[in-house]
Amino acid sequence: MSVFTPVPEPVLADWLKDYAIGRLVELKGISAGVQNSNFFVTTTLGRYVLTLFEDLSRAELPYYLHLMAHLARHGLPVPGPIANRDNEYLGTLQERPAALVVRLSGSSEMNPGVAHCEKIGAMLAGLHLAGQSYGRRQDNPRGADWRCATATIVRPYLTAAGQALLDTEVVFQATVDVTALPSGAIHADLFRDNVLWDEEGGQPHIGGIIDFYFAGFDALLFDVAVTVNDWCTQPDGQLDPARTQALVDAYHAERAFTAAERAAWPAMLRAAALRFWLSRAADFHLPRAGEMVLVKDPDEYRDILRLRAAGVPFLPR
Repeated sequence: MSVFTPVPEPVLADWLKDYAIGRLVELKGISAGVQNSNFFVTTTLGRYVLTLFEDLSRAELPYYLHLMAHLARHGLPVPGPIANRDNEYLGTLQERPAALVVRLSGSSEMNPGVAHCEKIGAMLAGLHLAGQSYGRRQDNPRGADWRCATATIVRPYLTAAGQALLDTEVVFQATVDVTALPSGAIHADLFRDNVLWDEEGGQPHIGGIIDFYFAGFDALLFDVAVTVNDWCTQPDGQLDPARTQALVDAYHAERAFTAAERAAWPAMLRAAALRFWLSRAADFHLPRAGEMVLVKDPDEYRDILRLRAAGVPFLPR
């Protein structure tokens, strides 16, 4: 959600004439995230988020936009895309593919407790169940093939110890067979900063699930592992037992884990840690120019991977 491509207000005001959402009142860049250029847009009729896609091709984008529309129709708190006067979700702005979505209410909770993890586990299961009826299919853009290719690119920038850890993990992941695992549309990036919370009756309530632009078709368990690695990890990198138990129990209550998923859990936690170590290492060592760019520390997920590779329990019951 960094800003790589600035948008002048007069240019946006003219562009918005193709939409039935009123006139531009305010435009504000969003500095969080690392993939696209994002802005808060306020008009005379509402509040929206504008995204300019920096890397994704125009051919890839309908998958994400229609997935968001599909999940929103199923009652999930997902930002529905806004169609222009030609009934198209995708437009062009500043020579980039661009889209508007509804801006949801709430704020991120960066220090989640057991109650937050329970809610996010149930929500993730609901997302997976609703995604089963989504007709489009596009592979996880940060799946196994991407991880192998990116490992080769970032390896020269790592220390000797980092290279050894990476080499060992790449070899291990090549032995993991995910074909027996239930698959479908996954979010693939359900970190704490991609969930918005409101308070309702003194209890946390999910107001929005955002940033679907890493979504794809993959093992559902990989999505659970990505989420657990972020939501349930303590400052020392170890998994917090209570938060982990709450998240996976709430998920299991909505979509029961299979025996194959239980057996694959340690490997999926490692694959999820590898994915974010590699993406952060690539962003850190091979940065892109931008106006407001956030680069996250790759060492955090290097250390998480080392701990997960050292051994984790199977899925808690």
